[in-house]
Amino acid sequence: MVAEAKGSNVSNMELLNFPGGHQTFELAMKFCYGMNFEITTFNVARLHCAAEFLEMTEEYKEQNLISRTQTYLNDIVFQSLQKSVEVLSTCEIMLPTIVDEIEIISNGCVEAIAMHACKEQLVSTLSKLDCDDESRELITDTNCVAWWVEDLSVLHIDSFQRVICAMLRKGVRSNSIIASLMHYAQSSLKGIGKSQFLNNPSSLENDQSVIVETLVTLLPIDKNKNSSTIPLTFLFGMLKMAIMLGATIQCRLELERRIALRMEMVSLDDLLIPSVQSGDSLFDVDTVHRLLENFLKRIEEEETEDYGYESDGFGSYTGHGSLLKVGQLIDAYLAEIAPDPYLGLQKFVALIEILPNYARVIDDGLYRAVDIYLKAHASLTEEEIKKLCKLIECEKLSEEACNHAAQNERVPLQMVVQVLYLEQLRLKNSLSASSGDILMSQRISSGVPSAAMSPRDNYASLRRENRELKLEISRMRMRLSELEKEQMVMKEGMGDKGGNGKTFLKNISKGIGRIAMFSGQAEGKKQKSSRKTDRSSRRFSHIDR
Repeated sequence: MVAEAKGSNVSNMELLNFPGGHQTFELAMKFCYGMNFEITTFNVARLHCAAEFLEMTEEYKEQNLISRTQTYLNDIVFQSLQKSVEVLSTCEIMLPTIVDEIEIISNGCVEAIAMHACKEQLVSTLSKLDCDDESRELITDTNCVAWWVEDLSVLHIDSFQRVICAMLRKGVRSNSIIASLMHYAQSSLKGIGKSQFLNNPSSLENDQSVIVETLVTLLPIDKNKNSSTIPLTFLFGMLKMAIMLGATIQCRLELERRIALRMEMVSLDDLLIPSVQSGDSLFDVDTVHRLLENFLKRIEEEETEDYGYESDGFGSYTGHGSLLKVGQLIDAYLAEIAPDPYLGLQKFVALIEILPNYARVIDDGLYRAVDIYLKAHASLTEEEIKKLCKLIECEKLSEEACNHAAQNERVPLQMVVQVLYLEQLRLKNSLSASSGDILMSQRISSGVPSAAMSPRDNYASLRRENRELKLEISRMRMRLSELEKEQMVMKEGMGDKGGNGKTFLKNISKGIGRIAMFSGQAEGKKQKSSRKTDRSSRRFSHIDR
């Protein structure tokens, strides 16, 4: 540069864009004058780039600075996962100024990290292999990956993404990948949402939005929803952060799709997603509605695969069980959000109507949620109240719920009359032992398709009939479980040793008393029914309170 400079008086020269700044230049000059200094993981990248900038190759001296730094990278840095992470983190600082040389070093660090992760996985697998005579089981231990999972959290999101992609190519287990993603999210996404409520989004939150979107793209593919290793709490946490940070629609839809695959495993606390829109309800009801849409779409696809002209009709029993669990979950969710004064009737009704009728065996939970909503929204018109109460099937209400509805002043008069009529029918059917068989035969006969129907209509009718049968089976199972509990109580009483036979005689006398009550006069029956009504009213009194 001096030789190429014009003019003989050269007293000042400027090295533009020198990698590493004046500190790195000083180390390079110390190397030229033979002064000792230590090459470390924190300066090797800067020294290597500075040596390339100054053209310190073997042409001018053996074991020049380029050769020295390259040897340190190959023999020291790339042989250790932790040292590779340290060098890669220093490369991120220099990346905007120097591209080519830094890319070469960072690529080597990324490949070294992935290779060492595979080696650690293999070593832990061999050390945890339990060779029993009965079976050979692979004992997995999540602690074996904790040390390098924590090391990766210091990387920038771009470098972290490159490392995770390299690990996936190398065949690192998905549970290790998920552990890395969870730890990185926990350490990188802090203080989210503090400025959203002040309407002042910061650049830090913009960076955090990029982190959320990148982590979602790195999630392993769910090949089987039952064997997924991604915790639902982590997915819901990422979804809440994506909503709060205003992440892309693709990011949120991907999280909602993954959650919908395991909707039957979701808890009530997971669904309570706070709303970030001003003037809206306290909870994000729209997101829950989309989750249900994806879940029902999945159930419909499973039914389409299971049902066929050659199928026996019971292929999707598991899907129906999932639907019943989700039905109970949504009823609890409706009761939780019903007191919200900002929750509109349209959204509340939409959450009720999205589930099919056969998703609820008993409508007690739905009745409770509707009653809470009516109590919290006293300004509803009579037509709106009728529209809301029509969604409750009075035939699915239990005896206690019917007794409460008959005395509820918030429900329409038509519903009270219907409930009282059903109570009359139940009282009449309780005197007939074959009432259950008659009801079953009526439902089956009503669902038999006619010979004039098309094959498509026949198929749809058979599906409806099958759903009704499953619903009736679920009700019978609940009645059977109650009878089994009563039988266990009687057995415990008969097996009481300290009673000297008094307990057994007491049970017999109680049984005779029950028979006498059923065979007594009609006036006694009315008194018993009145006492049951009082007890049922007390059980549902918490709704009025």
